[in-house]
Amino acid sequence: MIYNSLYEVKEKSENSATVVLTNKNHPVFKAHFPVKPVLPGFIHFEIIADVFGVEITKIKKAKFTKVVLPKETLVYEKNNNKYKIFSQGEQVASFVL
Repeated sequence: MIYNSLYEVKEKSENSATVVLTNKNHPVFKAHFPVKPVLPGFIHFEIIADVFGVEITKIKKAKFTKVVLPKETLVYEKNNNKYKIFSQGEQVASFVL
């Protein structure tokens, strides 16, 4: 996976994972705005698949509420097929798979 140099899993349980974006120079941050690096939304699905070991075949609902910047710490919460992502206590995205 090309994203494994992008983040590090700090804590993980069955329904929660804390991930730190470790490489602010990773090319993925230049995908949207080369001058202002942000994490593209689709990367959340890659992280979910990797961290929770799920195969994502269908996205029923996706909502992005905050921009995620390099070096942020993200908390992924899982409740069956629903996922919520938080940064500094604020929800940044939610998904139903």
